[in-house]
Amino acid sequence: MSIPRIPFKPFVMPALLLLPVLPAHAIQSLDPVTVRPAEQQGLQQAPSAGSRLGLSIQNTPASVDVISRERIDARGDTTVNEATSRATGFSSLAHPGNSGSDLSVRGFTGSSSVMHLYDGVRQYGGLGVSYPFHAWAVERIEVLRGPASVIDGDGAIGGVVNVVPRKPRQGAIRHEIRAGIGNRGQRSLDFDSSGSISERLAYRIDASAERGDGWVDRGKHSSQGLTGALQWQFLPRWQLQLSHAEGRHKPMRYFGVPLIDGKPLEALRRTNYNVQDARITFRDHWSELTLQGSPSDNVAVRSRLYHIRSNRLWFDAENYTWDAARQQIRLAGDTAIRHHQKQTGNTTDVTFDGKLLGIDNTISAGFDLNHSSLQHDNNTYSGNPRYVSLLSPETGFFDSDLPFIPRYRNTADQYALFVEDRLAVTGQLSLVAGLRHDRVRIRRDDLITGSRAFSRTWNSTGHRLGAVYALTPTLSVYAQHSRAADPSTAPLMMSASGAKADMTIGRQIEVGLKQSLPQQRGEWTLAAYNITKHNLQSRDPANPENSIQVGKQSSRGLEGTLSLALSSTLRLDADATVLRARYDDFNDAVNGAIVSRDGNTPPNVPERLANLWLSWQMLPQWTLSGGARHVGKRHANRANDLTLPAYTTADLALKWQPSDATTLALHGHNIFNRHYYSTVYYNEKQWFVGESRRVLFTIDHRF
Repeated sequence: MSIPRIPFKPFVMPALLLLPVLPAHAIQSLDPVTVRPAEQQGLQQAPSAGSRLGLSIQNTPASVDVISRERIDARGDTTVNEATSRATGFSSLAHPGNSGSDLSVRGFTGSSSVMHLYDGVRQYGGLGVSYPFHAWAVERIEVLRGPASVIDGDGAIGGVVNVVPRKPRQGAIRHEIRAGIGNRGQRSLDFDSSGSISERLAYRIDASAERGDGWVDRGKHSSQGLTGALQWQFLPRWQLQLSHAEGRHKPMRYFGVPLIDGKPLEALRRTNYNVQDARITFRDHWSELTLQGSPSDNVAVRSRLYHIRSNRLWFDAENYTWDAARQQIRLAGDTAIRHHQKQTGNTTDVTFDGKLLGIDNTISAGFDLNHSSLQHDNNTYSGNPRYVSLLSPETGFFDSDLPFIPRYRNTADQYALFVEDRLAVTGQLSLVAGLRHDRVRIRRDDLITGSRAFSRTWNSTGHRLGAVYALTPTLSVYAQHSRAADPSTAPLMMSASGAKADMTIGRQIEVGLKQSLPQQRGEWTLAAYNITKHNLQSRDPANPENSIQVGKQSSRGLEGTLSLALSSTLRLDADATVLRARYDDFNDAVNGAIVSRDGNTPPNVPERLANLWLSWQMLPQWTLSGGARHVGKRHANRANDLTLPAYTTADLALKWQPSDATTLALHGHNIFNRHYYSTVYYNEKQWFVGESRRVLFTIDHRF
């Protein structure tokens, strides 16, 4: 079968939770310190992922974090997923099948429950998001844990990740170039340029390219990205920004290894069972025109018109199982898939800052609308099975007798109305409320028969009601109740049978504490939550062949974070998560019989997570830092009889800055070369091997 190529033109754990309750005099006894500029904002940052009201993290009744540009560079994270999976409560489920983007947080997984945004805009459809991949052009990554439908719509019961790109900068033109080289054939070259073209016109250009050999046989991968923006201050209070971003990513053509007699085999750590001619390519384009300004001191307006195009190609054999009788691996699932995805939309909001009955009040209201489509070409995911050797597989080439043709096209017309309000009842107490109503119509056209398969409309309403009380100027307690909705299946891949299901509904109660420490030494947060999700599709006890929406899933947990300047040269960042995720009412059909999964943990959900990072400026120009990441055990299936082991990996970094313009850095990831499994793919007995030791040397120069 011949597949046309896609052209491209260049361009510590639970004890950490006890740390926040250290007595104030113990913290104040530390030597006075000067906190680095990258850390000064802390809880005073105002990420858009938390609210459209411009609220600081301290004043937002939700769990919000910001992964800064400095933090990404300090830890040597090269991809967006890598940087995001270090955030509190997050773990990565990335593999080529989900475009390398899936995450787990608060007991919920995948792109239909953990929303991805690019500069506040989502690519509708519930599919794995393939852009952005590389972290070079990223200014910061904002994460909100817990339901966020009131801000961004359906599909965010678990949380939201908002990737904010670097923007045009007023002032003298400056450039930055970074080159990197590492083990396993790693090479990278990145460039950034920004500044003022004239008094009212500024620009920014970012370009990146990387490639490597991967950590498995035939694991070559590469990516290229280009972003550009022009910002025009056409009136003192108004500006226009035209931006465009595009990227191409060729991930490793690798889909894990099978269990052997029900157990993982470390000897397969580098084995790749995919076919020799496998190809995977993601190409994305994001274009946007943004108008923002202030017609008066207490009114702010922002309107964005955008267009998104994504083309994705998978051409490989993805299903590998162990045949004990033959003592061989059975290769199947020769899969050819192509996505042609498009989306055009506009989101507009207006914020008013004033008084309500004499009380300080801020309100934001607006609308969001878009038209999306996905044409799905495939070969029905069917090929001709064959058997290969366990340790020395001769996998051959793609083999499928079924035609690779356009099969269906799904389109979605979605609009939403939303409003948020913050009422400062007293100098200490504020109330924050939000409401959003979404309406979407999904249609599916069968491109084989030329007929309309179905057309259906869904409505969902999300809300949040929260309160923040300042116990002291730097210590706040908050509580919130929120409601959100997820589609039962990915809307742009929904079939006629899936269209019969209603939205799943999630509700969360969350309480927490947030404090900025004295003398800008850092901050800590503590959050407890309970989320329930209803209307899961569960097997009908009266007829195992049918599904009914009666299922229920819940998650409750505790999250703690701490950022602390221990001295003028030593800084600690740590977080820990403990949760309990369960099916409360859920049935499977096994061999024609109903089996209850009540009390079991959903697959791919770790119930223990922790991150630790320590940075030491040992000399004025030298910084040594390192840390550890712990991911608890995860179940590979709903039966919970297969378990991916917990793992802990360690990283180290050494940075030397011989001048203000030049920085050299050496990063080591998974320095002890820990063998672990990151996720499950295709079937419960096919596990994706995590990345082995990676060492990367980079040099940055600014001019």
